[in-house]
Amino acid sequence: MESAVGSALIQVLKQIILSGTAMPERSIFAEIVIPVPVDGVFTYEVPISMVERVKVGQSVIVPFGDRKLYTGIVVSLTETPPQGFRIKSILDIADERPVVTQKQLELWQWTSSYYMCPIGDVYKAAVPVALRPDSQSKILPVRDNEPSADQLSNDELAVYSILLKDEESTNERLAKNTGFKNILTIVKRLADKGFALITEELRDVPRQRLQKVVRLSERITDADMLNRTLALLTRSKKQHDTLSWIAGFLGSSAFNGKSVQMKIVIEKVPTTPSVIKSLIEKGFLVEDSEDATRLQADGGLQSKSELNPYQQQALDEIHRLFETKQTVLLHGITGSGKTEIYIHMIDETLKAGRRVLYLLPEIALTTQIVQRLKRHFGSKVGVYHSKYSSSERAALWKNQLYGNAPYQIVLGVRSSVFLPLDNIGLVIVDEEHENSYKQFDPAPRYNARDLAVVLGLMHNAKVLLGSATPSLESYSNATAGRYGLVELTHRHGTAVLPEIEIVDTRLERRKKLMKQCFSQTLLSSIDTALSQNEQVILFQNRRGYSPFLECPECGYVPKCKHCDVSLTYHKGIGKLVCHYCGYTINATTTCDHCHQNTMRLAGFGTERIEDELKQIFPQANIARLDTDTTRTKHGGENIIRDFQEQHIDILIGTQMVSKGLDFKNVSIVGILNADNMLSFPDFRAYERSFQLMAQVSGRAGRQDKLGKVIIQTANPENSVVQQVVANNFGAMYQTQMAERTQFVYPPVCRLIYITLKHRDRQTVEEGARELFALISQINGLTALGPTTPAVNRIQNLYLMDIVIKLSKADTLRAKADLQQAISFFLQLPKYKTVMVVPNVDPM
Repeated sequence: MESAVGSALIQVLKQIILSGTAMPERSIFAEIVIPVPVDGVFTYEVPISMVERVKVGQSVIVPFGDRKLYTGIVVSLTETPPQGFRIKSILDIADERPVVTQKQLELWQWTSSYYMCPIGDVYKAAVPVALRPDSQSKILPVRDNEPSADQLSNDELAVYSILLKDEESTNERLAKNTGFKNILTIVKRLADKGFALITEELRDVPRQRLQKVVRLSERITDADMLNRTLALLTRSKKQHDTLSWIAGFLGSSAFNGKSVQMKIVIEKVPTTPSVIKSLIEKGFLVEDSEDATRLQADGGLQSKSELNPYQQQALDEIHRLFETKQTVLLHGITGSGKTEIYIHMIDETLKAGRRVLYLLPEIALTTQIVQRLKRHFGSKVGVYHSKYSSSERAALWKNQLYGNAPYQIVLGVRSSVFLPLDNIGLVIVDEEHENSYKQFDPAPRYNARDLAVVLGLMHNAKVLLGSATPSLESYSNATAGRYGLVELTHRHGTAVLPEIEIVDTRLERRKKLMKQCFSQTLLSSIDTALSQNEQVILFQNRRGYSPFLECPECGYVPKCKHCDVSLTYHKGIGKLVCHYCGYTINATTTCDHCHQNTMRLAGFGTERIEDELKQIFPQANIARLDTDTTRTKHGGENIIRDFQEQHIDILIGTQMVSKGLDFKNVSIVGILNADNMLSFPDFRAYERSFQLMAQVSGRAGRQDKLGKVIIQTANPENSVVQQVVANNFGAMYQTQMAERTQFVYPPVCRLIYITLKHRDRQTVEEGARELFALISQINGLTALGPTTPAVNRIQNLYLMDIVIKLSKADTLRAKADLQQAISFFLQLPKYKTVMVVPNVDPM
């Protein structure tokens, strides 16, 4: 037996020597992040054939568990093998070039540590699914971009043929049908070539948005050559006019490879595709394709607007503070022109050869800001958010890493902090107070505003936070000297703050002056505005038609069968819908309990307000801006554009309408029910109520006209309502800080919510008490609870909460002890199936 083994070994050695292959001196192991909710990284052996190719930041295909394959990221390489378990090997390299930078990996690690979540969850949230396919990813063919035979290898062609027949393929299914072990690599090559789409859910089926563009050919190097070329086309007027328009549109950039969308040329000249084709065939134009996320300039770029004295003073103060502070808070009232200051800061940063990240809290907000930035910076601006397909986001990601023309300015929502951005000089966080910057579910439950500050530190970039109603946390940091603070207290131009009128709804109801949820004062003001061709915004922070249906005979209210919450009535679809899990039933007028035909509406949502107003003002064009009307990719963008162009007279919205939108013709803003916000059971209720009411009020009177805000409330004496009327942020800050100090709530301390989830109520209640007892033994923190939340069952899981307050000085040590307590708890046999969800710095 030994001689047989020896003989075989000699043969292997002979083959190595004859082939000239160097013998491997050592084994290499890779520490890899996998997108699974399990703590830590995983060690894999690097096959000999890949040793020279594997790099940190690269994406690789690895097996995980018994049958699953994942795309992981290499975070480090080592020669030291792990002990005590069998090591699996990397199967393939998904991308030869790294897809994640060292700075990104550092940010992931910081996020994982601070927000107490596995780094795999951070990876999953950060990287578009098109860059991290796994065996469960759904794969679809791009039917309007079918390849020719010479564009695909044999294995790619085999997979593509199966995709055409099977519209619900997963990588796992493709591997079974083809027998290919490297299926993730093949599918990724198809996606990179634009012939397949990788998505996590079949309902999210994006098209890869490549658009045709044209540019002057390289032979037209300057204006003289252009004129000589145009002279050759005098007998072909259409070709002459088309080429002349393209050159004029692009300006001097035409000679530097700048392009314009073909559809814009056809529309604006106007011309035809055949004319453009002739110019291409003659060698005067070059056709190309580029991803649609790249913004096109509308011709000549506008120069910056001149700042007024107050803006200039604020800008000078920001520069002065940035000499000693890494982060500055710009507290400017609504309509004070903060965006124009941002534009000046961006321009200065680009001239210094550095890049800008511009964060916004809401996708709907990007529409107006993009238009403004596009006018000044053209195609230097890229946009990144979840309404773009995974393929489009992956294209921008790769463009920033190793594209020929990476964006100098990236505009996006919270996930943009994870982009591979190099040479950042400035990070702007607009409307920094917004809780939309906080990720709620799933993990990582990060706050992009706070990550932006960390990102700035990592890149030695300046961070500018802006808001008319700053968060107490940021304002506290500024007044304590940790941030710089700049105040901008004058509106731009001749605009003045709107007049605010409070309507006592108790009094109105007693006098029978209320019509549904509208006071006579509000209806009269709307009527006056419409008669003067002015616009109206109405704010109601509750979507749907009615919050619930109720039987007056027996008190029955239809509830979700999966969650402990009433169902919301949506008239447009005739359904009762759970806003937590999506459970839906048909709406009916018959009570399921007493079987009487007595079910009635209770309360008002945005859909019902729209319905009522259409009856009161039938001549007005009325629209809604809420989650239901902005589900499609361009839904919110279209509504905002139509309102901006005055095709809509009355816009009804949830908190989306409060977030920094700028409409010139709005004269009336109505807040239909201030009491809903004020009575919300949360220590931040008054702060949020002030922010929402002040922000919504700021949409009125942003030009020469005096705007008017009408606040309907049953509690007009409330201190927050009075502070909004007086536009007194300072008074709100002082009263709230006094309360937070007295009762020890942020920003005086740090807060962590621990939520336990389980299908069995008794198990989760007992588990909460057990975990609470463990946490209570930790020094440096205070534990409160356990308590049953207001909604104590979601998606058939019962919930229990533990509230933890930490001293800022002991945060790191206390969190480490807390993590150990949770790990110990989850190892107890009785509670292994309990889910424990930490939420650090909840909003």
